[in-house]
Amino acid sequence: MSAAAAKGKGKEKPVASLLAGAVAGGTEAFVTFPLESLKTQLQFAALDGKRMTPYGLLRDTVQQRGVAGLYAGVTAVVIGNAVKAGVRFTTYDQFKALLTDSEGKLSAPRSMLAGLGAGMAEAVVAVTPSETIKTKMIEDSKRAEPRFRGTAHGVRTIIAEEGYRGIYRGVGPVMLRQGANSAVRFSSYSTLKQLAQGSSPGGAPLPGWMTFAIGATAGVITVYSTMPFDVVKTRMQSLRAKQEYRNALHCAYRIATEEGVLKFWKGTVPRLGRLIMSGGIIFSVYEKAYPVVAAVL
Repeated sequence: MSAAAAKGKGKEKPVASLLAGAVAGGTEAFVTFPLESLKTQLQFAALDGKRMTPYGLLRDTVQQRGVAGLYAGVTAVVIGNAVKAGVRFTTYDQFKALLTDSEGKLSAPRSMLAGLGAGMAEAVVAVTPSETIKTKMIEDSKRAEPRFRGTAHGVRTIIAEEGYRGIYRGVGPVMLRQGANSAVRFSSYSTLKQLAQGSSPGGAPLPGWMTFAIGATAGVITVYSTMPFDVVKTRMQSLRAKQEYRNALHCAYRIATEEGVLKFWKGTVPRLGRLIMSGGIIFSVYEKAYPVVAAVL
C-alpha cells in the first residue's frame, strides 16, 4: 500500500506524519551530512577569501581530521532534522487537508502555500537551533585547537557566552530559506508526482526508484532557487557574525557589494549533491514509513 493510498482512506494522522517524517529526516541527515559539512566549509572559505574546490576541501578535511572531520556537529543535525522533518510533514499534511478542493486535489499554488507554512513552522521549532549549533561546531572544528569537546559541551558554551539567543541567531534568514525550501520542494514534488501518477496504469503506486527520482528533481529545483538564503544564513550563524553583521539585510548587502552577487551561490555543488540525495531519500523513506506507522496507530 502506498502512502497516498493510506491517506486516501481518511484524513492524515498527525502522529503518523510526525513519526514517519522523523524517521525520514534522521536517515537523510546522517547519510548526507558530509556534503552539508563541505558546503558550510566552502562558504566559510569564501568569507576568508580562500579559493577552494569541493574535492580539494574533501581531501584536506580527511587528511587533517579523518572521516570524523566530515561529521563535526552531526548529532545536533540528525536530532534537529528528525524533529524538523516530523514537523514539516505534519504541518504540510494539515495545511494540505485545509487547501485541497472538493475533489481532493491540490493545485501547485496551494501546494506551494502549504509548503511555505510547513517551512516557517520547522524553522522556528527545529531548524534554527540545530543549524546554528552545526555551523558553529563545523567552524570551531577547523581551528588548530577546537574549543568545543562535543555537541553537548558546544551547546553549553554557546548558551553561556551568548545566551539562548545565541542558538537562535539567524532565525530570519532561516525562516526565509526553510519557507522557500519547503514551498518549492513540496510544490515541485507534488506536481511531478501527479504527472507521473497520471501516466501510470490504473493509478498504480509509483515504484521506489520513481519516487526517489521525483524527490531528487525537486531537490535540484530547490537548490538553485533558495541558495542565497542559505549563504546569508551560514554567515549569520558563524562564530564572528556578532562582530561582522548588524542583521541579515546588512549581511546580504556586504556580500553583494564586497564579494559580488555570485557569492550568493557559493557552496552550490555540495548542497546540490546533498539535496538531490536528500529529496530522494526523505520522500522515499516517508512514503514507505507512513503507511506502516499509520497502520500501527
